[in-house]
Amino acid sequence: MLRTDSKNADFIKLVKQLDADLAARDGKDHDFYAQFNTVQALKNVVVMYDNDLPIACGAIKQFEDEAMEIKRMYVVPQYRGTGIATQILDELETWTRELGFSKCILETGKRQPEAIALYRKNGYLVMDNYGPYEGVENSVCFSKILK
Repeated sequence: MLRTDSKNADFIKLVKQLDADLAARDGKDHDFYAQFNTVQALKNVVVMYDNDLPIACGAIKQFEDEAMEIKRMYVVPQYRGTGIATQILDELETWTRELGFSKCILETGKRQPEAIALYRKNGYLVMDNYGPYEGVENSVCFSKILK
């Protein structure tokens, strides 16, 4: 697994695949969500490889004094269901702790049941929708206090 930033070419390629998947799932809501998912200035990005092939990614960015927000989680379809998303999440949580933060938060869509299951399985609890997602019917937000 590589720690990098959002200028990484493999991360950019994976995010394009993620955005295409989300556009299909979100339909007319996609433009609303896309405005919160820009990647130009993400300093904390992880990319996972199978040999030299980029197969998964995720990122964190500071949300508030205590919390990092998990962004841009994606696993290419043929690698789903193998535990890779949990490995990415574990690495992002480790990095969050190393940076001195005690909590992770995130938003995902209700049309992404596998993402919801992933976060629940990894100890994330549903919280009130935060920031730009307040009052957004299709959003579900999660948080996890890190040990």
